[in-house]
Amino acid sequence: MNASNYLEEAIINHFFRNGNIASPSQHFLALYISEPTDYDTGTEIQGGSYQRQQISFTAPVQSNGKATTQNNAEIRFPVATSNWGTVTHFGVCTAQTGGYLLAYAAVPLPKLIESGDEAKFNVNTLTVTID
Repeated sequence: MNASNYLEEAIINHFFRNGNIASPSQHFLALYISEPTDYDTGTEIQGGSYQRQQISFTAPVQSNGKATTQNNAEIRFPVATSNWGTVTHFGVCTAQTGGYLLAYAAVPLPKLIESGDEAKFNVNTLTVTID
């Protein structure tokens, strides 16, 4: 996953400048029809019953010099009541609406979500790796 500018600056301010950065109490998965970018300027899905879904992660594991965590539960979005478009990216955000984008990545296989479809992610399919 790519870290957003917000997360990169928060890490520097917290660990190198003794800044007090509050950790979000919950994390939410957002779906995008364009790349969010480090500035969170992508197009997130809107309407048609879309709503960010809560996501939680496993404890980090070290492997080959990298720390990795994955989603520890299945994530299901509401059934689309209109066409959402082709989901190309996902992001982890600090709030169900608004908030900050922490990290994002491309979905392995972009998927067109039409009315009546349901987007879901199985356990351990969304991975955050820090090197």
